[in-house]
Amino acid sequence: MPRGQKSKLRAREKRRQARCEIQALKEAQATAAAAGESPSACALSGGRSAAVTPRRPQGAASSTSADAALSGTDSDEGARSQDEGSPRSSKGSEVSHRDPLNKKVVLLVQFLLQKYQKREPISKADMLKFAIKKYRHQFNEILKRASEHMELAFGLDLKEVDPIRHCYTLVNKLDLTDGSMHEDENMPKTGLLMIVLGVIFMKGNCAPEEEVWEVLNMMGVYAERKHFIYGEPKKVITQDLVQLQYLQYRQVADSDPPRFEFLWGQRAYAETSKMRVLEFLAKIHDTVPSAFPSWYEEALRDEEERARARAAARARTAAMASARARALASSFSHPK
Repeated sequence: MPRGQKSKLRAREKRRQARCEIQALKEAQATAAAAGESPSACALSGGRSAAVTPRRPQGAASSTSADAALSGTDSDEGARSQDEGSPRSSKGSEVSHRDPLNKKVVLLVQFLLQKYQKREPISKADMLKFAIKKYRHQFNEILKRASEHMELAFGLDLKEVDPIRHCYTLVNKLDLTDGSMHEDENMPKTGLLMIVLGVIFMKGNCAPEEEVWEVLNMMGVYAERKHFIYGEPKKVITQDLVQLQYLQYRQVADSDPPRFEFLWGQRAYAETSKMRVLEFLAKIHDTVPSAFPSWYEEALRDEEERARARAAARARTAAMASARARALASSFSHPK
């Protein structure tokens, strides 16, 4: 079978598997809500189910290829696969019940979120006891898939901190706190922020609001529809993340009727980089940043500029320290 066809078949299977997992997670959320549990402890982003097709744009980036790269969907199936009323949902539900690993991924994500919210240590022994149970032989696969969901939906990296006792910790990719907002409210926003930063980057570092929503709509995230992870997405990206200075949201000059656009905010430039955002998007596609040539080249230039700026800052600091040392030595050698 030609290599291209094999790649498409693998991508199709990944999409199917991810849709099953998302449906199972939504069912788990509904069950937990009925039981009075915290919704954030049993939810996962619809973004993961959209984020599985390894589309690899070549050469100059067109608007269409950028949208596909950002959302991770084929343009003819993106919104369709996220439609909760679609027949695919019930079909995915049936398949999810037949795949016990999907259920274990759901349980492990819930377990990890609860541990993160309670600031409790995470151990392999506890994961096996409370989430994975008799599927211990599939531990590595279940942990891998749950870790990917935690990163792509919540922007949380699962890191092993003690390889001997197999202890782990969850680390937020960005510090979305300013002292005035509770961290539990901010936790789901990192994954959404990384996607929006990616849209801005791939749209030429300034993205019209309508194009941002085009990409988010392909992932099942809508401006006027409450999302089961992100809450009110429009408020999150036009107010919350703007107040935290991760995004700029401004009116397009001379636009009538008024139109708005997004840019990176000061904290986004300080706490992340184009390369890190591209790495995040590449992971969504199960590929590497160099698979997106034009954006990869821009990210490399950005890394080089940052390295030069850091070197210049170090040189200024060293020069100032040297000047102070000379001044101090001079004052001792020429006492009054």
